[in-house]
Amino acid sequence: MATGVTEGALDPVMAVAMVGALGVGAQWIAWRLRMPAIVLMLAAGLLAGPVFGVFDPSRDIGTLMGPMISIAVAIILFEGGLTLDFHSLRGAEQGVKRLVFLGAPVGWIGSALALHYVGGLSWESSAVFGGIMIVTGPTVIAPLLRQARLNRRPAQLLQWEAIVNDPIGALAAVLAFEVIVVSASAGSFGLAAWQILRGIVVAGVLGWAGGWILSEAFRRGKVPEYMKVPVLFSILLGIFALTDYILHESGLLAVTVMGVVIANANLPSYTELRRFKEHATILLVSGVFVLLAANMDMETLRLINWNAVAMVAVVILLVRPVTVLFSLAFTNIPFRERLLVGLTGPRGVVLVAVAGLFGERLVAEGVEDAAFLTPFAFALVAATVVLHGFTLAPLARWLGLAGKGQPGVLLSGGSQFATSFAKTLQELEVPILITDTNRARLRSAREAGLPVFFGDVLSEAAEHSAEIMKYGVVLALSDNDAYNTLVATDLAPEFGRENVYQLGRAKQDSKRHELPASLGGRIVAQGRGYTELAGKMVQGWEVRATNLTEDYTFEDWQSQNDEGIPLATHGQTAGLRILSETSKVESEGEFKLIWLGPAREERAAASASA
Repeated sequence: MATGVTEGALDPVMAVAMVGALGVGAQWIAWRLRMPAIVLMLAAGLLAGPVFGVFDPSRDIGTLMGPMISIAVAIILFEGGLTLDFHSLRGAEQGVKRLVFLGAPVGWIGSALALHYVGGLSWESSAVFGGIMIVTGPTVIAPLLRQARLNRRPAQLLQWEAIVNDPIGALAAVLAFEVIVVSASAGSFGLAAWQILRGIVVAGVLGWAGGWILSEAFRRGKVPEYMKVPVLFSILLGIFALTDYILHESGLLAVTVMGVVIANANLPSYTELRRFKEHATILLVSGVFVLLAANMDMETLRLINWNAVAMVAVVILLVRPVTVLFSLAFTNIPFRERLLVGLTGPRGVVLVAVAGLFGERLVAEGVEDAAFLTPFAFALVAATVVLHGFTLAPLARWLGLAGKGQPGVLLSGGSQFATSFAKTLQELEVPILITDTNRARLRSAREAGLPVFFGDVLSEAAEHSAEIMKYGVVLALSDNDAYNTLVATDLAPEFGRENVYQLGRAKQDSKRHELPASLGGRIVAQGRGYTELAGKMVQGWEVRATNLTEDYTFEDWQSQNDEGIPLATHGQTAGLRILSETSKVESEGEFKLIWLGPAREERAAASASA
């Protein structure tokens, strides 16, 4: 055995590979089972770490674990800052400001009181941990919002609060810690306050400068396209390290500011940068959650006593709702939205990471009960992750703030075919929305009482007014093949490429006109293009739904409707399934087949003449 290697320890490379496998594997299983991913990531880390003892990050990765988590949290917060485009805040500005400027101090005071009087911690530990508890975890909020499909404003309030308050919570902990250190020594309180203020100002200035320099360099073509992401990473890590060196945890503020500056710079390549960062963040969130859960040991978990349980209950059921309701009082935000935000406060990576850091520092300063900060933080994270992971979606639906039941369908292009398809879907109680840039094309849909949006589905107005992210499936059905491909390509990362469809392209079988597989969506209507479908609609064809059972199977339907074009299936348990060119219709069970075919009268006449 090599010198310095602990018996039973994993090879560091194997340990890192295990983190990736557990994190990404947990997310994939959660997707398959339609469960909150964070719950499974937490469970995976606990099982691999304290339960079975297969993986111990402190033993297997060693001193690199701390820096790895710090850098990962910084990148996660930067990516969160990239989502904070001020244009997207329209309609929620007042609420976000109140949650930050009123909610943060009220939450700090309320959490500190709960920690002291319910959790039994000293005022020193309560003040520091109370500041950290301001954070509501962007690493947790993002996947929860993706799963719950909330309405735009409550989703904005939760997302912006989580990202903006994360660095504020870390700085609040820094402030409380510095006050404790000064009080315990002969140092000057004014000097400590000056150091904190200097760190905050430096962090803000460096973050803004880094974002502005990068934005200008990208806009003026000073950085080639293939080097934009490496340059971005290098400057991001440099600014984080420099500001964190000046004042611990101020680096989180710097990278958040940097992300916000870039998000509002209107860069041509901004979308590509953000999507790359989102992919990196998914990997980092998975890894950090597994690392933190696996790094717990049974001795630390035993410190989670009844005081911790009571503290968690008070924070979730009293402190958080009171903080939000007080902050949003006398605003134009409806009470049900305030209630949803007040009952949703999941904590995540930053809370556990910062609590562990300051717990060690407070113990070194003689505050013995600070050893409870890590298990208390872990208990709060685990409780909120599990609770909100399973309750946010049903709570939002109960309050009428999310799409009910099955995901809806967004149809881009107001043709007769799209209108007939949408009408059939609506009859099956599937939420639908038809969009088009030509008001005249939406006339038949409006006359049929179908919900419509006049405008470009890719516009900022569609994101804000139509709340397109509430829908789960996209059908690009316009008369412009290039535009259909653009819609499918642009929306695929948001909806998932498996949920984005378009009509067959003209000349798509020609090598000269064939597009790369990375462009466009899956082909619907068995490869028919707009012109062919429009011609059939002129002939009186229509979209309808037919019941298929074990007695009347898909094969039976095919034998009677040789011209019919299958479009989708709809079942009580399986929900809606759009049929692509390669999809096969299983003849098991009872469901409805949605298809395009001649009108009933036309079919009857054809049968009679035969």
